Amino acid sequence: MHSVDTFRRLQDEATQWRRYLHQNPELGYEVYNTAKFVAEKLATFGINHIETGIAETGVVALIQGEGGEGPTIGLRADMDALPIIETSNKAWSSRISGKMHACGHDGHNAMLLGAAKHLASTRNFKGSVALIFQPAEEDGRGAQKMVQEGLMERFNISQVYGMHNSPGTDIGQFAIRDGGMMAALDEFDIIVKGRGGHAASPHRTVDPVVAAAQIIVALQTVVSRNTALTDALVVSVTKFTASQAYNVIADHVEMGGTVRSLTSAVRDFAEQQIRLCAEGVARGLGAQITFRYRRLEPLTFNHKAGTHLAITAARSLVGNDAANDNVNPSMGSEDFAYMLEARPGAIILLGNGSTPGLHNPAYDFNDEAIPYGVGYWVTLVETILAA
Repeated sequence: MHSVDTFRRLQDEATQWRRYLHQNPELGYEVYNTAKFVAEKLATFGINHIETGIAETGVVALIQGEGGEGPTIGLRADMDALPIIETSNKAWSSRISGKMHACGHDGHNAMLLGAAKHLASTRNFKGSVALIFQPAEEDGRGAQKMVQEGLMERFNISQVYGMHNSPGTDIGQFAIRDGGMMAALDEFDIIVKGRGGHAASPHRTVDPVVAAAQIIVALQTVVSRNTALTDALVVSVTKFTASQAYNVIADHVEMGGTVRSLTSAVRDFAEQQIRLCAEGVARGLGAQITFRYRRLEPLTFNHKAGTHLAITAARSLVGNDAANDNVNPSMGSEDFAYMLEARPGAIILLGNGSTPGLHNPAYDFNDEAIPYGVGYWVTLVETILAA
């Protein structure tokens, strides 16, 4: 098996790719330049099976090993950026105002491209590797759309694997767990309907702002007083819109937020309890509500066999002490969950060092992580598809 030093020869080149992508971020499905860049690089590696336009702008490339017949495994990287104004002040900061790679997808692309270059030159494995470059992860729809368009069947993928960088985890460290790895993602909207009027005469109104404020406070009990400490749940109100004038009590208030959970039972409970809580508070204050709840992304669930293969590959590369196989689950979500519903596999975390956190305007992917990510992908392929 390889050491990380084997892949340091690719670091400078992959860093150039990564910084180019960082300077040119694109959102959602509109990753046209990113997809073009990826497809062109893959072609220069001698890969002759490259398909584009999957889920609008997705790219999938197949590398066949020279070790004989075998299955096809999928390796996935996400391509899209976020609508954030960057403040990292790096020389390679975003050139596009209001858009930045604040989640490290530029690094994910560079590492999978580096692995593609190595695997295409060595082909020291049986079967095939499907390199999946996915759009619209941040929208929570890209992976689902690729699956719905027949990604797994079209490329005969039997297992699928993902990797995400982890700020706060040391460079060269990996972390994973069997089962629930990242939370299910839901969103809710509540319209609180009252009776508006002059702000100088609140007694002649049914003030929806007061009712909405009480609902926000009451929703904190969904977690703190209605959910066991062992049942992880997050309920956060993140949107609130009322009157635009200082002297007007509005007829209604619009509010919304996000819910994260790690089990289907807690997910069901949260949806029901948020509605009941909001209805009860509003009714007690003479107001009414309209409630909408959307289930967006499922629980990201690592399969047992896939987790074992992933941690085996990581430990082969960096040693046992640098690969944690019982990391705490994250309440963040990941649309790779749809791929793990379609095929067995696992997603692993790779240390990004002491950088600002994900979705922070000062965040930047740490290029020192690149040889570890490239090495992990190559080692995973050669572990699963041993020739």
